[in-house]
Amino acid sequence: MTYRRGWVFAVFALLTSVYITPRVHSQVETIVIPAGTPEDNDLNAITNEQDAQKKVSMYQDYLQKYASNQAAVAYANWQLSQYYQSTGDLQKARECGEKAVAGSPHNLDILTSQVTIAQQLKDNAQVFTYSVQGGEVFNSIEKQPKPADMSDEQFASLIASQKDSNKNAYEFFEDAAFNSIAAAPDAKTRIDYIDKFTVTFPKSKMDEQVTSYAMLSLSELKDNYRLIEYAEKALTANPNNLPALLLLANIYVDSSEPGALGKAITYAQKAIVAAKADDPAAEKSQKISAGVGHSVMGRAYAKQQKTLPSISELKSATALLKGNDEQQYAVAAYYLGWDYAKVNKLTDARAILNDAATIPGPVQQPVKDLLIKVNTARAAGK
Repeated sequence: MTYRRGWVFAVFALLTSVYITPRVHSQVETIVIPAGTPEDNDLNAITNEQDAQKKVSMYQDYLQKYASNQAAVAYANWQLSQYYQSTGDLQKARECGEKAVAGSPHNLDILTSQVTIAQQLKDNAQVFTYSVQGGEVFNSIEKQPKPADMSDEQFASLIASQKDSNKNAYEFFEDAAFNSIAAAPDAKTRIDYIDKFTVTFPKSKMDEQVTSYAMLSLSELKDNYRLIEYAEKALTANPNNLPALLLLANIYVDSSEPGALGKAITYAQKAIVAAKADDPAAEKSQKISAGVGHSVMGRAYAKQQKTLPSISELKSATALLKGNDEQQYAVAAYYLGWDYAKVNKLTDARAILNDAATIPGPVQQPVKDLLIKVNTARAAGK
């Protein structure tokens, strides 16, 4: 049995009638056309036509003539979709492709075409939709029922063979879906995509990046419950996952639940160790991660009324963050100025706050407000 391929794919041989068939018993469909039927004869005439415009017209006539034949309609629409894609008429390509998918929803070749068209149109939502559909079709291979006349060993071999032959298509859909996550316009859309991605593409080679996007999105959505869930999942896979360690540290340092500050300190300490900022070859990102870890520890100690340990940690934080991350430096400097003021080291407080007050950003005004209080206290002390 020979399968019908696309306009830009292999030229097909004479076959025997038009129908859609799953590959053996799986849900992956291929359009097959046995030779000698009217559908086959007309398709051969279209194939032999050299004039592209006439070929398009013949396909349109073919669609009307065989409107009741689902497979014939799906195949002809797919061919038209590929033709319009090759000429740059992407809207028509998409329209015809959608009709092809409707007629053959489990055809990986057609779904691949739709993904590439959506990519060219920069329609991220459709790229993701068709990629997930393709992934689901691939996953259906393992869910197919075992034929009664087939042994378990033969069936296992069949499944493995089908998965291997469709592996490239699956990886294409996986990559396209991941890129859609990265290009999602907002956190809500991104996390919706991630929820579908993790089900459709389990044990993905992009799991770590997907988890990072999930944590970022949930942080923006202020969904701390799910954020903790994703972060802990990330740490199960990689105990030294810095984004997860720092997110959990920051969540718990701002939490009022019992024991939260202890958890914040534990995660921050682990982040500092994992960052290896004291390595002579440490990169900027490592120094920032360690700096944020020290900053969280300083804030946690301050809340526990452990001012001197807090000052020590915040001094380490500002040393690592200065010149590497201005915004995180400003945060650590604010809390360090507060600690200095608390133990009446007003000159030290004034120096660090003066430095941070020059940095534009969300912390600038609180720093300036605290600086005014410090300067007032110094003046009163004189």
